[in-house]
Amino acid sequence: LGLETLGMARGSRVAILAESRPDWVFGDLAILAAGAVTVPIYPTVSAEQVATILADSGAMICIASTPEQLAKVLAAESRCPSLATAVTMFDAPAATGRLGVVSLKDVAARGHKRITDGWGVAREFHDRAKTVVASDLATIIYTSGSSGEPKGVMLTHANIVANLRGIEQVLSLNERDTGLSFLPICHAFERTTIYVYLTNGVSVVFAESIDTLPRDLLIVRPTVMSGVPRVYEKMLDRILERGRAETGIRRAVFNLAIAIARARGASIPDGKPAPLWTRFGYPICQRLVYSKVAENLGGRIRFTVSGSAPLREDVGRLFFGMGLHILEGYGLTETSPVLTVNPPGQIRFGSVGPPLPNVELKIAEDGEILAKGPNVMMGYFNQPAATAAAMADGWFHTGDVGRIDAEGYLHITDRKKEIIVTSGGKKVAPQPIEAALRGQSMIAEALVIGERQRFPAVLILPRWNALAAALGTAPPADNAGREALAARPEARALIQSAIDAVNAPLAHFEKLKAFAVIVEDFSIKGGELTPTLKVKRRVVEQRYADKIADIYRA
Repeated sequence: LGLETLGMARGSRVAILAESRPDWVFGDLAILAAGAVTVPIYPTVSAEQVATILADSGAMICIASTPEQLAKVLAAESRCPSLATAVTMFDAPAATGRLGVVSLKDVAARGHKRITDGWGVAREFHDRAKTVVASDLATIIYTSGSSGEPKGVMLTHANIVANLRGIEQVLSLNERDTGLSFLPICHAFERTTIYVYLTNGVSVVFAESIDTLPRDLLIVRPTVMSGVPRVYEKMLDRILERGRAETGIRRAVFNLAIAIARARGASIPDGKPAPLWTRFGYPICQRLVYSKVAENLGGRIRFTVSGSAPLREDVGRLFFGMGLHILEGYGLTETSPVLTVNPPGQIRFGSVGPPLPNVELKIAEDGEILAKGPNVMMGYFNQPAATAAAMADGWFHTGDVGRIDAEGYLHITDRKKEIIVTSGGKKVAPQPIEAALRGQSMIAEALVIGERQRFPAVLILPRWNALAAALGTAPPADNAGREALAARPEARALIQSAIDAVNAPLAHFEKLKAFAVIVEDFSIKGGELTPTLKVKRRVVEQRYADKIADIYRA
């Protein structure tokens, strides 16, 4: 009701430029109930990108969370003729230009006043909300652009509801559950997760930030949550680091617990009994190790969901062996977003699960995954040519390559656009190789390169603590120390040994023939990661173009 006093009406575009918080959800639901259209904008994007999205979407209102975000909105004023008002989640400063500036608190007060001035206003609003139809546009989500330029994905109310109904047929949630939200709500994955929570009576609690997640897990004690592979990998790294720091009998018990968990994770999900030897040590490991892992996650987790990027199979299996079930799924913004998910009790590691009951998948001749269903987008905003290309022959072309096994489970091979073609015409899928490299104890990040080159190679970001420990030296304190450590022949030998282990099962043309070490950690702020922690391949390649050139000159 308050937003309507600012001119919001059916079909109006309203942007939200904010970090994840309850106000984000309140604003979104208010916009949707009025028949208007929510335009999420990541708070991590630049002022230039904010202006581009506001201008392209034709947003008339933008809700900003902080003075920093408001500054981006005000800087976009000259490029956005449709933009009339900025709404702040803090006390609004005085307007200095064409744009009106008002606080969310004041907007809420306006809505409350309309109700107290006449109860008929509230009834009229509810009546208008009932006129919102399934085919109405609900949101325009601009893709984060890990490869290529962002496009505005148009999703209708019908798209979103169809996805919720499909998910609910696979995952059982109820009012006794508590969900912890820590991913950006701007992303379709987390936004849909929250919708699923709300429609099933789940209590939703927001983490302060992804950095405070270990603390927030202990406070909130969630029963369910969604995450991305990088989060689970970091959780596992912390567990293993703590275990390696133990000595004597504690270290021996920890090593036994990891061995048993790996053995159970390698057998039980595949329908095989756990090896006989694991059954004797499991009870004591459960009491001394696995229960402590569960307690560090709050002690009540029933299952977690992983999406947005491929989950390393060894990570999923090891957590399974310790009692934490990670259900890997797959989808895209264009599909609202979920297409597949591993059902509880029927996990197939290495796959992203079977399609939801209301989703149809098939594999094209070139291996591309094609999707059809009521959750598939209306199209790309203001981009009819891109829409036609993506929806050719009535199927949505995902841009991902994969296969469907005999049980109907989907296996992702790679992004179609990220397949590396060497100068000899050989095709190399980088993601499985990179995942295997990240599974090595000395390697934190890996980026396979080799497009139109004689052979594939790799950029390596080491795990500095592990590398230093293996060499019996202190971890480097800064980038200069990292450079010095990486230059030591014995350090390069350890990294090469890890690469050799990954190379062993690969075809000759897939083997990594050279590597270069990089010392800067990947981050969202640095521009190497998307808001959902996926590596921006092209950004990294451009940033380290000189190192790549040196590899192939040599």
